Amino acid sequence: MPPKKKAGEPSDAKVVEDFFGVYLLYCTNPKYKGRTYIGFTVDPNRRITQHNKGKHAGGAWRTSNRGPWEMVLIVHGFPNDISALRFEWSWQHPARSRRLRHVPAKKSREKTYEFCIRLLANMLNTEPWVRLPLTVRWLKPEYEISFPHSLAPPLHMPIVHGPVKSVKSATTTSKTAVASAPEDGREGAAGEMEDNDQVLFCNICFKTVSSGEKMECLNVRCGAISHIICLSQCFLAKEDNQMLPVEGTCVTCECVLQWGDLVRKKNGCY
Repeated sequence: MPPKKKAGEPSDAKVVEDFFGVYLLYCTNPKYKGRTYIGFTVDPNRRITQHNKGKHAGGAWRTSNRGPWEMVLIVHGFPNDISALRFEWSWQHPARSRRLRHVPAKKSREKTYEFCIRLLANMLNTEPWVRLPLTVRWLKPEYEISFPHSLAPPLHMPIVHGPVKSVKSATTTSKTAVASAPEDGREGAAGEMEDNDQVLFCNICFKTVSSGEKMECLNVRCGAISHIICLSQCFLAKEDNQMLPVEGTCVTCECVLQWGDLVRKKNGCY
């Protein structure tokens, strides 16, 4: 069953499970036009509504009574909220972030919005973010600014356009359904889930793979299944002192795969 549409959600929005995003707001109020705000969210459509309704509705005090605001861009694909919040803090405080000391300060004639985009371009090419399977999404294409050619996002970070909405993962929903079922019905619900799970084996270590720890080859003629850890170790075999892979080769079909694409498929947004 498709997820229910929430109020304020565009009907053509891209659905992303387990959403963690960092967004950029642009103020269109003539009195404050050009001001920006950077924030973190797990639900972008709800968050922009809160900002425009004011602090009493959950919006930030810096955006309250200064709207309307447009959420023009969002970066998503972070593995968890901590990772996204660290990215948010560095984007908000570049002068205090040790990872951004190489980025020149805002120029006197540079607009704040342009500086935010330049900062973002640098961040996407800086460790540790350069290795994350992030997606740069322009929610409002009319505000799009091209990234400097020398600071284009890495190849495994796509630049996409259009609205997005967050949903709970199917795994979380299934667990919730079993937990909330009447006691005499839980056994049947759990048994039904178990019946639908076929036994999978890792093509690297040949041990069984649960749905929560599997990675699947993107080649439709292959579809090999691997443990996340097994596949990441294969991808990192020729890289020293790295913990997060960027790309590698499928052990079965030898197809070159981007780690970010594998993660997106696992999260239901490839």
